[in-house]
Amino acid sequence: MKLLKALTGVAGAIALTTGSAFADDLRWKMPVAFATNLPGLGSPAAWVADNLTTASDGSIQVRVYEPGKLVPPFDILQSVSDGKVSAGYTWIGYDQGKVPAIPLFAAVPFGMKPPAYIGWYYYGGGHEMLQETYANKGFNVHAQLCGIIGPETAGWYSEPIETLEDYKGLKIRFAGLGGKVLEKLGASVTMMPGGELYQALEKGTIDATEFSMPAIDQILGFNQVVKYNLFPGWHQQFTAQYMLINKDEWNRATKAQKALVEASCTAATTRGLAEGEYKNGKVLAEFQDKGVQADQIPRDVLLKLRDVTEEVLEEEASKDADFKRVYESQQEFMESYKVWDTRAYVPADL
Repeated sequence: MKLLKALTGVAGAIALTTGSAFADDLRWKMPVAFATNLPGLGSPAAWVADNLTTASDGSIQVRVYEPGKLVPPFDILQSVSDGKVSAGYTWIGYDQGKVPAIPLFAAVPFGMKPPAYIGWYYYGGGHEMLQETYANKGFNVHAQLCGIIGPETAGWYSEPIETLEDYKGLKIRFAGLGGKVLEKLGASVTMMPGGELYQALEKGTIDATEFSMPAIDQILGFNQVVKYNLFPGWHQQFTAQYMLINKDEWNRATKAQKALVEASCTAATTRGLAEGEYKNGKVLAEFQDKGVQADQIPRDVLLKLRDVTEEVLEEEASKDADFKRVYESQQEFMESYKVWDTRAYVPADL
């Protein structure tokens, strides 16, 4: 009898603990900017949704909506902030027109490698500065790093880039701060979702495009239209994705629920990076077997692109206080990181 009473007491305590940890069920609709079949870019969103349901024992259920099914990809931030949807999964660099500093958290030309970026984000105040940046521009969201991939390619072209003059007049889809760099060089830069790019290339609406890494570009079929795939991806050495959550919904979540979201997104960040690194080499080799020219942008062109990039970053910093603050934080971190990075890793060409 005493044992039965003791077990009953333990069961009651567990029930109370579980009840307090997950006081209210969360049912979130989450539109995504990228199809969930895209490795490392869209796949983490589906993984997080499934993992949250399992880990929370059903307390958190996230329904993923493929691009355009509920909210247009470029409208995710506003829809989450307005409470039209509880959450969204996106590359936040799309919103640089609304939040000028945001590209620094998404992809920076000649910027950090993925390990360096996540180091700065988690331990250098990046996460906190991101919340402040959104709040300072009036957006009612909580942002959680929830995916990252390595370098993109420098794009797909019908002809190689051999001088800076080759960018002049080029109609190209190019995202973020890299797009601003090419605009300075006379390119006609446009933005459109990934799902529209094949047709745009095929019809000649654009002459060239960048989108992502080989494992993703293969799925979108760019190699069927143009044959020059250029490297390195100077404009996006890392590409970070985020889960945006309506701030009121986030505040309604319990500490345990918040911890699960944070842990799931941290895991998704690792898994997304791993997936891309695992697949890209094989895909790139297959591209070359199919006649794709995987060419390098000449070093002198890269050096000039870096110079123009520095001009763009300084100009943006002079126009927006958040941009200046975040940019200076990243630069300070990179100065110390280079002391380690330039010494610790075996050279790739050894």
